[in-house]
Amino acid sequence: MKKLALHWKIIIGMGLGLIFGLMLSYTENAGFSTDWIKPFGTIFIRLLKLIAVPLVLISLVNGVSSMTDLSKLSKMGSRAVGIYLMTTVVAVTIGLILVNIAEPGAGFSTELRETFMTKFADTANSKTQLAQEVQGRSPLQPLLDMVPGNIFGAMSSNKNMLQVIFFAILFGTALVAIPQEQSKAVKELFASLDKVILKIVDLIMKFAPYGVFALIASLITDFAGNDPSKATQLLAALGKYSFVVLIGLFTMILLVYPTLLKVFAKVNYKEFFQGIFPAQMMAFSTSSSAAALPVTMKQVEEELGVSEETTSFVLPLGATVNMDGTCLYQGVAAVFIAQVFGYDLSLSEQLSIVVTATLASIGSAAVPGAGIIMLIIVLEQLGLPSAGIALILAPDRILDMFRTVVNVTGDASVAILVDKTMNNKTPIESDNA
Repeated sequence: MKKLALHWKIIIGMGLGLIFGLMLSYTENAGFSTDWIKPFGTIFIRLLKLIAVPLVLISLVNGVSSMTDLSKLSKMGSRAVGIYLMTTVVAVTIGLILVNIAEPGAGFSTELRETFMTKFADTANSKTQLAQEVQGRSPLQPLLDMVPGNIFGAMSSNKNMLQVIFFAILFGTALVAIPQEQSKAVKELFASLDKVILKIVDLIMKFAPYGVFALIASLITDFAGNDPSKATQLLAALGKYSFVVLIGLFTMILLVYPTLLKVFAKVNYKEFFQGIFPAQMMAFSTSSSAAALPVTMKQVEEELGVSEETTSFVLPLGATVNMDGTCLYQGVAAVFIAQVFGYDLSLSEQLSIVVTATLASIGSAAVPGAGIIMLIIVLEQLGLPSAGIALILAPDRILDMFRTVVNVTGDASVAILVDKTMNNKTPIESDNA
């Protein structure tokens, strides 16, 4: 019997997790999931986050130290950031067009609005306080945050991925600058460590179907509790809004990225989709670009044929600065909240959403829920009540799963495009040759 591919195992795990979670919810046994199922999902996410920082550090040092022309690194960085910003602008624009056409906030009753505002008031207030802390930072704070004061402190959290990238580039550059006989042993050490890290990723991925099962089952029980009808009622009330967000996200996955890959890299999207699918499933189940990063790097390099030096630099950078799905959602959510409160946003105000969401995406943490904090900044920029986020918190966890899929797909697409411009070849075609 042919061995079942990893992505099929993950899909089966997701399906069984969904069924099991609903079964626990309908039989009023949600507590069983919290006590006995959810911990395995948490362990799986921790394993993925455990390996993210050493994977980025080691692979990036390998990539940089193997370069003979370091100017190539600055070209790679500028092109990656440029494409990331371009796709972010496209994503926000798509979101604004869809929300203005569909008008999901029109007809949202005052009674329903007050229900959501009351139900999610505490969460909205806590997120608003976090957003105020972000807004209180100096304009150059993101630049300061890139430079670590202590590399071991930087490696203690995935939120500091840019600091790890900074140190890895500095370390790799120094290896190139010293005589080869002095750097040879260190390069060989990092080459060996790279093989060890990739083997650890392989071992973690054997647990993936079970981890995904636990994550999806616990998500259902956390969301619905012992009364799944409550979740149905909440989602029905926000169904039109959620549908608009999903249409925008799938537009990015099925139209924007395929077009970019076909036109600029001559990549067959079917082959791309098959290669990146396990990473998309990991992004969906974890809602975290950082947690999915080890899988994304593995798939992009091994299945899509992107060079290690491109993968090790562009993908960690993308996990931090590329938030296409998040920014699209911010555009839809901001206009939706304005519609519910009866605000009529002008064209210039909606264009400011594009600018604010794009700038806010740079350096935002690649962890679940960071988009809400960025959304509050967008709302306050428009003069809308930040407490309005209470209106969209009910389906946010589910929508966050889809947003992360878009973010990871965008990261992989940009890695291919950058690799194409740097090496003047199509990664997938060159790998298959």
